[in-house]
Amino acid sequence: MAEHGTLDPETLDWLTLDADESVVWAGKPHESSLIPALVVGVPLSLVLVGLLVIAGAYLNRENTQYVVTTDALYRKSGVLSRDVQRIDFGKVQNTSYSQGFFGSRFGYGTVDVSTAGGSGVEMRFQSVPDPRAVQERINERVKAARGERAGEDEETAADVLDDVRDELRAIRRALEARDGDVSDGEHEGDTSGGDADVSEADGDGMAPTSADADGTER
Repeated sequence: MAEHGTLDPETLDWLTLDADESVVWAGKPHESSLIPALVVGVPLSLVLVGLLVIAGAYLNRENTQYVVTTDALYRKSGVLSRDVQRIDFGKVQNTSYSQGFFGSRFGYGTVDVSTAGGSGVEMRFQSVPDPRAVQERINERVKAARGERAGEDEETAADVLDDVRDELRAIRRALEARDGDVSDGEHEGDTSGGDADVSEADGDGMAPTSADADGTER
């Protein structure tokens, strides 16, 4: 384990990543976050209550881990059981950090993460070292995720436009083919009508003739 509550990614045996996902930052509550428990627990240690307070704070710190990857945020907690929470960067709406009395003096604080459509804080990195730096790392990944999503939306829009263009071209070709068939039919009709008129003219202009037996026409 590195100093000031940061972790070696190789020790995160509970974390399962996607093929193209990697760890950007990993940490746990700062060791100085135990000071408030010591302040309360030591005076009460004579009645055993203080020992329980100190032991509870220690176990909670040792079993809590936070991870920032290229795709999401993870929080693992639980002493007797294990609870793993994940939030994709595409869902992150807002981040903030705060430092209390001891945190501002010993360099640790809490980073809160809110999601779109969520009610309040959805994930909390509590008592992490240098909370401002952790928040900046998270914000960088959130911006990167939004940029990738915007690029995907542009590609999707371009694909839709291509499909619409292809359909319009197909409709245009179909209309042109139909207009060509109609024109050919009208041309054939005009030709047939002309022949009929010629036949009628011949019939009206030349009356049939007949001849008598003596050869005289009448």
